[in-house]
Amino acid sequence: MKNNVSPLHIMRVREVYYRVLKLLLLMLTPVMLWKGMMVWTDCDTPILIIASGDLYPSFLARGDLLFLTNYREEPIRVGEIVVFKVEGRDIPIVHRVLKVHEKENGTVKILTKGDNNLVDDRGLYPPEKFWLGRGDIVGFVKGYFPYLGIVAIILQDYPKVKYGLLVWVGVSVWT
Repeated sequence: MKNNVSPLHIMRVREVYYRVLKLLLLMLTPVMLWKGMMVWTDCDTPILIIASGDLYPSFLARGDLLFLTNYREEPIRVGEIVVFKVEGRDIPIVHRVLKVHEKENGTVKILTKGDNNLVDDRGLYPPEKFWLGRGDIVGFVKGYFPYLGIVAIILQDYPKVKYGLLVWVGVSVWT
C-alpha cells in the first residue's frame, strides 16, 4: 500500500511542532534562569523590584531592580540593606539594618528602618515581636539596576498593558 500523506501535510505538522517548541523555549528559559540564580545566590528571591519609596532619596527608588544573596555564613551589619518578610504581610520589605544584637549562642536579632521613615520598623513586625531573626531575612542587597523594574510595576498597575503585551508576544510567536 502506498502512503497517501502529502509532503505539504508533513511540512505543516513540522511547522506546528516547531512553533510549539519555540513557545515552550520562550516560556521555560526565564524559569531556568530564575532557578539557576536561586542556587547561585542561595536565595529564594534573587531579584526583587522596589515597590515603595522607603529608602528614597538616600538610596533606592521605586522601580529599581535589586540583586540579592542570602548566604547563611554572611554576617549582618548595621547599615546594610536587607529584604525581610514578616508574618501577616505578603510583600517583602526592603529596609536598612538599624541595630544588631548577637548573643553568645550565635543567634542574631536585628532592628530595621526605612531611610525615609521617621521611626523604626517595630510597627511592621507582628504583635509582641520587637526584633527580626535570621529566618525573617529574605536576602541582602548586593547591587541594583536603577528603574529597570518600572516595566513590571507598569504591567502590574495597568492590566490592559499586560494583556496587550501577552497578545503581541503570542501573535509574534505564531507568525
